[in-house]
Amino acid sequence: MIRFKTYNNTLETLKCLGAQHKQIETVTTGDLWEIDLDKASLYPLMHVIINNADVALSQQTFNFRVLIMDLVEPDLSNEDEVMSDTYQTMTDLIALLKHGEILYGYAAAAGEEQRYFVDNDFIIEPFTERFTNNVSGWVCDISIIVESVLDSCDIPIDNSVICIK
Repeated sequence: MIRFKTYNNTLETLKCLGAQHKQIETVTTGDLWEIDLDKASLYPLMHVIINNADVALSQQTFNFRVLIMDLVEPDLSNEDEVMSDTYQTMTDLIALLKHGEILYGYAAAAGEEQRYFVDNDFIIEPFTERFTNNVSGWVCDISIIVESVLDSCDIPIDNSVICIK
């Protein structure tokens, strides 16, 4: 297991959690405008956006915005059901990040520890009738913390040049 996780490791883990959830049909990433709004995508859909990253001496925090959405009938007859189901799916994702064994590919007996951490509180915001194809769901900002070492010894740089001018 890789001790120090990268952005790619973290994003792929988040995408894997969505793909393994039996109520999510499609997982996409990128800017908000990159969500496939054609009805060609299978719904419910989870979309992950990277907001930013915080770098500290011993950790990095990747700040993601996660949307979970589903199609609402034109007459809005299933909107309450969509809101309920997508809310439950979002809380499932949070539970997996906080306590899910799917993330724990480590041997505690050998002294290994989990490598992804999240804060305790989350704000989940609803949206309704969003985009052109009438989807509703929930959005949540999720910060995933990973261990990091700011080690200048391993940087691929030519140290034969002094850069102080």
